[in-house]
Amino acid sequence: MPNLKDELHHSGWNTCSSCFGDSTKSRTKLVLPSLISSRIYVVDVGSEPRAPKLHKVIEPKDIHAKCELAFLHTSHCLASGEVMISSLGDVKGNGKGGFVLLDGETFEVKGTWERPGGAAPLGYDFWYQPRHNVMISTEWAAPNVLRDGFNPADVEAGLYGSHLYVWDWQRHEIVQTLSLKDGLIPLEIRFLHNPDAAQGFVGCALSSTIQRFYKNEVTYALWPSPPSSLVSSST
Repeated sequence: MPNLKDELHHSGWNTCSSCFGDSTKSRTKLVLPSLISSRIYVVDVGSEPRAPKLHKVIEPKDIHAKCELAFLHTSHCLASGEVMISSLGDVKGNGKGGFVLLDGETFEVKGTWERPGGAAPLGYDFWYQPRHNVMISTEWAAPNVLRDGFNPADVEAGLYGSHLYVWDWQRHEIVQTLSLKDGLIPLEIRFLHNPDAAQGFVGCALSSTIQRFYKNEVTYALWPSPPSSLVSSST
């Protein structure tokens, strides 16, 4: 990449697997968000697969102006044709788990996926299952906490994440918060690779544990699920 101090993290495609039957869609672009700089690179891997080339660079100022988000991490393509990217914070480095939306064709910044004022306190990774009208996001820490390296005192102060946020996929809002009693810093999250699955796993970095989550009637729960795991929920 042409810039320094970007820190590229989770890349994603321009086209979702749900567009498999659409002959006009193909995975020709790789979307690379930058955790530190908040820059987004779009790489053309379709024109010459053995010689990828830079297609577009989305500068941080565009994301800051339209979304008030920064410190970008995970990129996923959506069935709508858009690309969604999670954030860890706001422009000043405070915690803010929101989501940037890009046009999947032009890669213009469209705005945020969540409703105004509806971002999670912290952010990191996310995964969604439209057939169950759900998305679940994870949390690391505010950029101002983690950017200078790990400090055990910050753990004692409760500055690192230990929650999962359950979102209503259609309403774009948090409906439930799960507390990971034995899992500090829940990072990578995945539903089972089945569009009908209502369960999955999240890896917790600090506690070195893997937690299973699953749908329990209307809400989501952890396994095993102590009463304290359900912090709040709404329908």
